[in-house]
Amino acid sequence: MPNDNLPSSSNDTSLINKISYNLHQVIITIQEQQPELLLDKYRNINWHSSRNQSALSLKLTNLLSQAQDQSTLLQNLQCFLKALFTPESFDSPVLIKFLETIRQLSYSESESNKSSHCLEVDSSKKFLPTVTATSKQQTGIAILLLDAENIQLNAETEKFLTTVCHCPLHVKIAFANWCSMGKQDFEFHQRSYDLIHVPAGKDNADGKMIAFGSSIHERYPQVQEVLVCSSDKVMTNLCNHLQQNGLIVYRVSQQGNHLKILNSNTGETHIRSILEIPDFNKFIKQIQGIIISEEKTTSNQWFKLSQIAQIYQHKYNLDINEVTSHHYPGKTAKDVLIKYQSDVVIYQPLENPEAYVALFRKPQLNKLNNNNFALKKEVTSKADLEKALVAIITTLMSKFPNNYVPIEILSSHFNKQYSLGVNKMLGNLGLSRNFRAFLVNDCNCFDVHRIGDRWQVGLKEALATTKN
Repeated sequence: MPNDNLPSSSNDTSLINKISYNLHQVIITIQEQQPELLLDKYRNINWHSSRNQSALSLKLTNLLSQAQDQSTLLQNLQCFLKALFTPESFDSPVLIKFLETIRQLSYSESESNKSSHCLEVDSSKKFLPTVTATSKQQTGIAILLLDAENIQLNAETEKFLTTVCHCPLHVKIAFANWCSMGKQDFEFHQRSYDLIHVPAGKDNADGKMIAFGSSIHERYPQVQEVLVCSSDKVMTNLCNHLQQNGLIVYRVSQQGNHLKILNSNTGETHIRSILEIPDFNKFIKQIQGIIISEEKTTSNQWFKLSQIAQIYQHKYNLDINEVTSHHYPGKTAKDVLIKYQSDVVIYQPLENPEAYVALFRKPQLNKLNNNNFALKKEVTSKADLEKALVAIITTLMSKFPNNYVPIEILSSHFNKQYSLGVNKMLGNLGLSRNFRAFLVNDCNCFDVHRIGDRWQVGLKEALATTKN
C-alpha cells in the first residue's frame, strides 16, 4: 500500500502544475464534446484564453498547496472538480481517466519523494540522504533561455514545458534583435519574459545567449534546471557547461513542425507539435470535408481510416492521432471517433485490422417509420420506449454494414429526438438503468452483440429477413 503521508510531495509545484495542465485539457474537451457536464456558469467561458487558464491555475494551486498528504490533495481536487462539473460528469470516461491519471501522478511523486529520503551507508557506516531531482525541486527553480530568432515558442507549448520540469519555471529570458521582430517583443513581455536585445547580424543572439547562460548559476543561485531553446548546434557547448555545474539541462530544438525536448541528463525525449491544434469540433469538420471530397471523387461511402489520415496529414500537416491525443490524452483517432462522435462513423470488420470511416448522415424526418412513432414527443411506458427505439433503428440500419447500429449512436439519436437521455428515460419508467441490459433482457425484438470493441444492436425481424 502506498504511504499516504507525503507532505513534501503534496505541496510539490511540479505535481500541481501537471494536475493543472491535465485539468485544463479535460475542461476544453468536455466543453467541446459534452458542455452539459460543465456547470452553467462555466459553459461559455473561453477556456483557450491564457487569462482564464491562469485564473484557473491560480485557484487550483492555492487549494492544492494546502494539502499535507496525498489523500487530502485528492480530496481537495475532488472539491475543486465539484465546483466546475455536474454530478453526472464524474461517470464520464474523460473525467474517470483524468482522476486515474492524477492518482498515478500523485503516487509516482510520492514514491520519488520517498526515495529522496532513503539512507545510504558509506564506508564509515554513517547515514547520508540521497539527493535527487525531487529533493532539488523543493528549493530550486527552472529558467528558460530562448533564442527567439531561432524558435517560435507559443504560450501553449511553453505551458507544456512547465510539465516537463521538476522545478517551477520562475525566469524566462528571450534573446533577439527586437527591432526586427515586429510586435513579438510586446507579446513576450505580456508573457513575463525578460527581453535582451542584440544587434542585427547572424549568430548575435546565439553569442549573447551563450555568454549569459554560462554564468546563469552565478546570477540565479537557486537555479536547478535550465531549458535551452535553440536549434543551433553551437548551444551544445552551453548545455555541457551547465551540466558540468550540476544543473539539469533540457535541450529544446525544432525539427520541422515539432519541438524536441531532450533531457541531457537522462536522455528522455518529448516531442511536441508547434502547429496550432484545431479544436475538436473543427477537427471533425475537417475530417468530414475530406470524406465528402473523396465521395465525390470515388462515389464510395466507406474509406480506410489510414487513407483519410494520409490525406489529412498532407492537407493540414498534422497527424490525426496527434490531434485526438491532444484533446483526449492516451487515445488514438480510432478510439475517439468510436466513443465520442456520431457525425463520423467507424466500422471495424471482424478479423480485419483496417478500420473504415464514413459520414453519418441524419435521416430525414419524412423518411421515418410509417407508424410515425419517432415523431412522438412523449414516452410513457415500456411499450412506447420499445416502439421509439425500433423506429429509430429502422431509419439508421441502412447506414451501417450488416444492419447493426452502434448502441451509443442509438442512444445519441434518442437523446436528440426526445431531449432526454435513454438511461434517464429508463429511470423515469422504473426500468433497468442500464440501456444494454434493457435491450437484452427486457425486449424481444432486439439483437444485441459485440462487434470488435463496440456493442451494436439490430432488429431480429429485419435481420432474419435479410438472411433469408
